[in-house]
Amino acid sequence: MKIIFWSDFNCPNSYIGLVRLKKAVDEMDIEVDWQMKPFELYPTLFTTPTSSIITQNVLKYGLTPEKAEENIIETENIAEKDGIELNYTDIQLTSSRNAHRLVKYIQNKYPEISLELIFKIYEANFTENRIIADTETLIEITSELGLDESEIKDVIEGDAYNFEVQIEEEDAIVMGVEAIPLYFLNISEEQLIVPGAFEKEDFKIAIQDMIDGEIESKSYI
Repeated sequence: MKIIFWSDFNCPNSYIGLVRLKKAVDEMDIEVDWQMKPFELYPTLFTTPTSSIITQNVLKYGLTPEKAEENIIETENIAEKDGIELNYTDIQLTSSRNAHRLVKYIQNKYPEISLELIFKIYEANFTENRIIADTETLIEITSELGLDESEIKDVIEGDAYNFEVQIEEEDAIVMGVEAIPLYFLNISEEQLIVPGAFEKEDFKIAIQDMIDGEIESKSYI
């Protein structure tokens, strides 16, 4: 099975959805080829924190501060039910471009550890509230996976995979992607497009339908 998904490291729903989907395929004992594609929620952010998540959501979605805070707390509570420690209120919101470039590099050179890296970046951002745009943060994360520090430093401090990230984000726009997460589940000739963080059991039902041949290029969009 191959799963291609558009998401962002600053998107809590992307984190929650990926955890649920990973649990679903693990419980079904399905081998998966995972491929993440970038979709930056806040493409104009800098590599150092500039404002709180509440302020950013007020500016991005036109919410009142009270409503933005309410939504953030609600998301934290949803994540907790899935066993995710989500410190969304205290996130140090920065650009996710470096993290996406790093993932592209790892997916191409070390695909066997790419999903583990993705989860570690999510955890660093949402649980530990580290600055994921920071070179040292990303080096420390990859060092935990046994990768050479100088190799990763060269990737992050250079311009590697910046063009690829840009192209894939433009592809998403051309495809009409307006929200994330977005999952493309592929088994043999069957494809299922799933927008949003479905519940784990719903993912399992959809996947089983694909395995049983009960879905023909069906989409939840």
